[in-house]
Amino acid sequence: MNCIIIDDEETARVIIQQLCSQVEELTIIKEFPNAIQAIKFLNHSTIDLIFLDIHMPDFTGFDFIQTLKNPPKIILTTSDKNFALEAFEYDCIVDYLVKPITLPRFLKAIQKAKTKKTTLSENSSKHISGISSGENDLYINIDRRLIKIDIPTITIIEAKGDYILIKTENQNYTVHSTLKKIEEKLPDDLFLKIHRSYVINIKKIIDIEDNSVLIEKDVIPVSRSNRPELMKRLNLL
Repeated sequence: MNCIIIDDEETARVIIQQLCSQVEELTIIKEFPNAIQAIKFLNHSTIDLIFLDIHMPDFTGFDFIQTLKNPPKIILTTSDKNFALEAFEYDCIVDYLVKPITLPRFLKAIQKAKTKKTTLSENSSKHISGISSGENDLYINIDRRLIKIDIPTITIIEAKGDYILIKTENQNYTVHSTLKKIEEKLPDDLFLKIHRSYVINIKKIIDIEDNSVLIEKDVIPVSRSNRPELMKRLNLL
């Protein structure tokens, strides 16, 4: 497996390199001190596995993952135990390693990455459980009923743990799914992820002030990493 390492600490990158050298199947292609450099590299390169730190200046590991349309397998490497639950909301994350990383624990993570490769391949053609969509319609599964939603009427989608809240002009729906999964079902020209927990219909924006947008009566935060894309999408005078 071809791999890259993203970590702002040089010592941490060296340790991961040493661990990788113990596994014949792993080849380190590049290492990066920040996520921005890694994004530029991935724009023209394909790899199998990323060792990714969570806490980095300006751009966190989770911010980085959200920029990837087709992310490879990712093993998080961090000193913080508090994000393990959030991490496994992402299908691409195969394991969560807490520093200092031991060789036995590292090898266990690599084995998970190998297994995940097969699972992803087998499931690649399957549709999302609980959500399917046509050109202008989104069908959600609630209490064994398929409910049709007119996509342009959706205003906000909010992540709430293992569920998402879909707000429309007329009604709200709670569905067992992830923000990433429903985002894949929505048209890119109409919807934009502006925060780790929010996708919005940009046509429904009433006002933008500082790091928030107003949609109907809801004030939605805009993360620093997502703000440039939001401003690019607006028809500014």
